[in-house]
Amino acid sequence: MKAVGYRQSLPITHEQSLLDLQLPDPKPGPRDLLVQVRAVSVNPVDAKVRMRSAPADGEAKVLGWDASGVVLETGAEVTLFRPGDEVWYAGSITRQGSNAELHLVDERIVGSKPRSLDFAQAAALPLTSITAWELLFERLQVPSGKAHSNDSLLIVGAAGGVGSILTQLASRLTGLHVIGTASRPETAEWVRTLGAHAVIDHSHPLSEELHRIGIDGVSHVASLTKTDLHFAEIVKALTPQGRFALIDDPGPIDVAQLKQKSLSLHWELMFTRSMFETADMIAQHRLLCEVAALVDAGILRTTVAEHLGPIDAHNLKRAHKLIESGRSRGKIVLEGF
Repeated sequence: MKAVGYRQSLPITHEQSLLDLQLPDPKPGPRDLLVQVRAVSVNPVDAKVRMRSAPADGEAKVLGWDASGVVLETGAEVTLFRPGDEVWYAGSITRQGSNAELHLVDERIVGSKPRSLDFAQAAALPLTSITAWELLFERLQVPSGKAHSNDSLLIVGAAGGVGSILTQLASRLTGLHVIGTASRPETAEWVRTLGAHAVIDHSHPLSEELHRIGIDGVSHVASLTKTDLHFAEIVKALTPQGRFALIDDPGPIDVAQLKQKSLSLHWELMFTRSMFETADMIAQHRLLCEVAALVDAGILRTTVAEHLGPIDAHNLKRAHKLIESGRSRGKIVLEGF
């Protein structure tokens, strides 16, 4: 099968940073689906793993987690899907990735693809949807439903992949007042179109920006990027007994600053369930099926911002460069081989 991977951890500008490969076809284990990959999207984790996880000598590591495709074959214990089913998923960080014609994935972290989306539109959503959903409803424990609430959510980095779906979930499925951050006119407008009630500029102190729009403090913060840079301002912005969740990999932060306001800290990693094969691993199957239903009902929309063409080393290098620039909005997708 065709695949794109790497044999050394190299800067994306190096010609060997990502390679077009020919690898053996994989064979499904008991709970696995063998998926013919139709489209993928690229996330910050792709670039981080490429630089931090060097393969063993002579081996090739395939990146990629977001994918949509068609089930070709199922393992002996599979009960949720059959060959021919159209699926979407975000995969496991402990296995080979989805930048390949054929990919193995445990059925418990796979959902039925939204009928209203094509494969490229669908591939943009799984990883970010799982991350945003778990962060909002499980880590921050925000209740679903549009009942009136005095609570508010500040999303730091709202124009990125996770921010683009979190803004939709929070504004359309909860009673929260949603404030997103963006630093450029085009990204600020993107966040507004996704449903944010207000947008502030994270290149200025967050507490000052909130005061500028008449908000003294927020009850919830989701920090999606550069948490260490914004940490002191996040603490200022949170009201007493507020909740603070993050997904990135900040440098050292002084959590003692949370004590005076009794602020709670929550970390979200959507790979935890698959990495540890937790007893509730199948929750991600149910979550993806629910998100698909919300997409088909017109409540949520795809977050594709860039379609870079077919899945090959050249186009994936372009995608990694965009991700590493820190200036991308929404999701970057690739389709077909």
